Order: sequence, then C-alpha cells, then structure tokens
Amino acid sequence: MMSRMSTPILRSPRGSRLSRAAAEKSRANPLVPDLPPGGSLLSRGRAFRSLKSRRIIGVDPGLASSGWGVIEFDRQRLRYVAHGCIETKADRPRAERLFFIYEGIRGVLEAYRPSESAIETLYFGRNKTSAIPVAEARGVLSMALAEWGLPVWEFSPNVIKQAVTGSVKVDKQQIQEFIRILLGLPDIPRPDHAADALGAAICCAHTTGSAATAGRAP
Repeated sequence: MMSRMSTPILRSPRGSRLSRAAAEKSRANPLVPDLPPGGSLLSRGRAFRSLKSRRIIGVDPGLASSGWGVIEFDRQRLRYVAHGCIETKADRPRAERLFFIYEGIRGVLEAYRPSESAIETLYFGRNKTSAIPVAEARGVLSMALAEWGLPVWEFSPNVIKQAVTGSVKVDKQQIQEFIRILLGLPDIPRPDHAADALGAAICCAHTTGSAATAGRAP
C-alpha cells in the first residue's frame, strides 16, 4: 500500500501554515448554500456559476509547488479572497507527490467554493523534459477542477499580461505589482506561484471567452 504524505499544507497570505482541515472551515462562500445529501460535484459547480458574484480560482501548476489564488468579481470590482501554495517534498515518489497536489487542491476548493477556474496554457520551451512534471501537475489540478464541476479557462501568458497590466511588454515584477494594486494588497503576494495564480484569476475576470480556450464543464 502506498504510504500517504502528511496532511496537505496550505499557505496563508502571511506565510503561516494551515492544515487542510482548518482551511476547510474558513471563508466558505456565504452566498452558496450547501447541497442536500446526494448532490453531485457537477451540480454544485453549476449552482455556483449561477451566482451574480463570480468567485474565481486561478492555479499555477508545479510539481514542487503549485500556486492557487481566489478572488471575487462583482459589479466590475475585484476583491481578494485568499492565496497560497501546495508544496511537495522532492524525496517522495512522483505519483505520491501528484496525489498530494490533488488532495491539496480539493481542500482549497472545499474551503473557498469557487464558481470557475483559470490556468495558464502549457508552454514547452527548449527543455521539454523539465516541462513534463509541470504538465503532470497541471493534469492533476485540471482533473480536480473538472471534478468540482468548474469551467477551466486557459489563457496564454501574453493574454494574462495584457489583462493584468494592459501591456505584454512587462516583466514578472511589474505584473506582481499590478496584481497587488488591483487587489488592494499591502504587499506583493508571495510566493511567485501564488502570485501567478492570482494573475490568471484576474485575467479570467477581465477577459471574455473569445480570448480563452476552455475544457469547459457542461
């Protein structure tokens, strides 16, 4: 039997650690009632998407660290909800690390109950071998989001840059500063994976479906 890793750790904005059990008790969307017994994840996702206020989760895949960020978009206004990272240990088997990511993102979904999701399109550079672990983590995250019944919007890096800053000729530091300003945060969100996830969520809020591709839930 595969030994399980410790309870997934979710990082809060201030860098403290929360267990998944504790996170599940925090900040549930008060506008969304719980489903009656027997309600499916897919029907729950459809119920969330019917809300006027959109709660969006962005994810930034990585085998060592997968970032996530949750925002709300209501009446053309952005509101920060939470962000963090799911981290895995390099000395564990890859399959176990992927399962850990899957369990971790499910805990985030339970805690914050988003209505839709966003992720950057996968880019293979010259070193395709190094991109394989990222692709595997991306697949696990996408599966969990689809299981929850969420539309999974995919945006290219340039589309995210344009949506967040108004330009594609910006560096990572500039993008992170725009994210800080748009969400009214006192500091640039850390770590970088979490900031990237918030950027994808902001892009989803500001961009029409014509600028994205999606593996959409029905």
